[in-house]
Amino acid sequence: MTYTHLISQRAGTVARLTLNRPEVRNAFNEHVIAELTAWAGEVRAAAARHDVRVVVIAGAGTTFCAGADVAWMAKTVRYTEDENLRDAMAMSRMFAAIDDLPVPLIGRIHGAALGGGAGLAAVCDIVVADDQALFGFTEVKLGILPAVISPFALAKIGRSAARELFLTGARFSAARAKEIGLVHAVVPAAELDATVDRYVAELLSGGPDAIAAAKALIPQVAGRAIADAAPMTAAAIAARRVSKEGQEGLKAFLEKRKPSWNV
Repeated sequence: MTYTHLISQRAGTVARLTLNRPEVRNAFNEHVIAELTAWAGEVRAAAARHDVRVVVIAGAGTTFCAGADVAWMAKTVRYTEDENLRDAMAMSRMFAAIDDLPVPLIGRIHGAALGGGAGLAAVCDIVVADDQALFGFTEVKLGILPAVISPFALAKIGRSAARELFLTGARFSAARAKEIGLVHAVVPAAELDATVDRYVAELLSGGPDAIAAAKALIPQVAGRAIADAAPMTAAAIAARRVSKEGQEGLKAFLEKRKPSWNV
C-alpha cells in the first residue's frame, strides 16, 4: 500500500515506519489515523507469514509526534457529539490495532511525544528515547482529556503516575518517562539508532512464535491471581515445548548451536 503521511520500509524481516508530517511535527489527523490502522493490518498479515519479525516506529524531522493536528482539532470543534464519537472510535481502533501487533514494536522517540504521541509510545513494546525528549499527556491543557489513550497508558505507567500526569497535563523528561515505565532506554541523540539496532538484534535472536506468544501472554496474565493464572501459564509453556519452534530451540541449546531462526 502507498501512504501519504507515512514512510514504510523493510530490510529483511525488520520493518521501519516513519511518521512523515514534519511540517506539523508529525501530528495526528483523521488521515494519519486511517493510514496507521491500514499499516497495522499489513504488518499483522506479514507477521503471520514470518516476513516481518520486528517493527521500529520513528518520526521525521525534529519531533516524534506532537499529538493532534491543530487543523484537525479546529474541525472537531464544529463536530456534533456523535461525529466526535465516530472520530474518537477510529482513533481507539488505531491504537488497539498497533497495540495488538503480534511482533515486537520499538519506538524511537526524539524531540517530543505529546498527547496522542505519548499514547503511541505507550503501545510500543520497547521505547528508546533521546535524553532531551519531552513527554506529556497534555490534553487537559486544552479542556479535553487523554481518554482514548488511557487504557494503553495506564497499562504502562499505572494509576499513581497517571493521577499526576493526566491531571496536571505537565510535560516531563525522558528520565521521568523511564522512571514510570513509559520508556525503557534513555540515550544521547547520537546513540538512538545504535541502541534501537541493539534491541532489534536481541529480538531477532528469539524464536518469532515464542515472542508472539510471550507478547500475547502478558495482557492475559496481568492482574490475575497466581492460582487463576497457573493453568493458563502451564498450558502455554507445555504447548511451546512440543511446538516445532520450541523443539528446535531446545535441541539447538543442547547441541550448542544457533537455532534455525538465528543463523
